[in-house]
Amino acid sequence: MKAAYLQTISLVERLHRQCLEVVKAELDRRGIRDLNNIQALILYNIGAEELSVGELTHRGYYLGSNVSYNVKKMVENGYLIQERSPHDRRSFHVRASDTGLEIFNSISTLFDAHAEQISGGVVSDEDLKVTTATLHRLQLFWSSPMPMGGGVNPAA
Repeated sequence: MKAAYLQTISLVERLHRQCLEVVKAELDRRGIRDLNNIQALILYNIGAEELSVGELTHRGYYLGSNVSYNVKKMVENGYLIQERSPHDRRSFHVRASDTGLEIFNSISTLFDAHAEQISGGVVSDEDLKVTTATLHRLQLFWSSPMPMGGGVNPAA
């Protein structure tokens, strides 16, 4: 069980990095140099919505990135519009600019093409559902409070 568990952890990390590389390749193909792959995924997660920076942080996993820094850079480069919250002056809301929406659409189109390609026999819908359910259970396990010692029974 331990070997399979460690292999799963390693594979999840590699898959995430590969996904970032795919997004980076799409940005390079489009000649976009002032936006990195993490920022493109942030834009993808915002879509056409308006979110607080806190909501944005909870929505996605940006592999050790500083979401506030990335938001600041995207505002500076014209991909995001940032406005102070009318209800909480300490909070800011962000939404994609027209340029940001173009990035959202290009990443969405890329993911649509991937979904179509894998549905051609690479991975079934059922495979993805089972994988997602398993990864969700791992997420719940990792996010739940652990007993002292990380759940290991020292008497065993």
